[in-house]
Amino acid sequence: MTGHPHETTADPITLPGTPLADAVLNLIRRVETRSVFNHSIRSYLFARLVAGRLGLTIGHDYHDDLLFAACAMHDLGVAPDGPHTQRFEVEGADRAASFLIDHGVPAADADQVWQAIALHTSPGIAERRGTLCVLVREGVALDFGGPLGADHVDAVTDEQADAVHAAYPRLDMVRSLTDAIVAQAAKDPKNAPRYAIPGEFLRERETFGRTRLEHACRSSRWGN
Repeated sequence: MTGHPHETTADPITLPGTPLADAVLNLIRRVETRSVFNHSIRSYLFARLVAGRLGLTIGHDYHDDLLFAACAMHDLGVAPDGPHTQRFEVEGADRAASFLIDHGVPAADADQVWQAIALHTSPGIAERRGTLCVLVREGVALDFGGPLGADHVDAVTDEQADAVHAAYPRLDMVRSLTDAIVAQAAKDPKNAPRYAIPGEFLRERETFGRTRLEHACRSSRWGN
């Protein structure tokens, strides 16, 4: 299930390279926009650096394939080819879990990935649902440079950040991802429950033309 163990900080852009990781890559490369694809991969690379900062090791504290799968597929719910019939976090979690089971991943492992994706926008809950949920939320948050939580923003050195962004450019990620979340939310009232991220993004865009997150990210570490 896991990739070969490696030092979490040795090469900031190395991906697992296992058959499952390759299958996940092929899926998201086919269905996600380039901006969201790059964000998904950066989230994994940053999550792995957070794991190193926390003293967690691959194969002992977490499964690298599962971390990669959860980070890489965490925004599947906004992929243009999706059904878009429920909030994007749950839709993405359902799609990811089904994909993993179809590729021979045990149901219990697929459920861990489901939780990590479904809860990645739920601060205070994800942190209590195990290591995988913590790392996915922190990796995603770190790719926003601070506005979603700055607990581990210093886990990435400038040199590591430069390497990650050179391999996977940001491509105006914050605006692009927000556009996708808002578009998905607008398709059905069930996609945009009040006080959930998609619902609030939709209402903020409709009211102010820009979300609070977009505004905050302008002064974040990465800037977009």
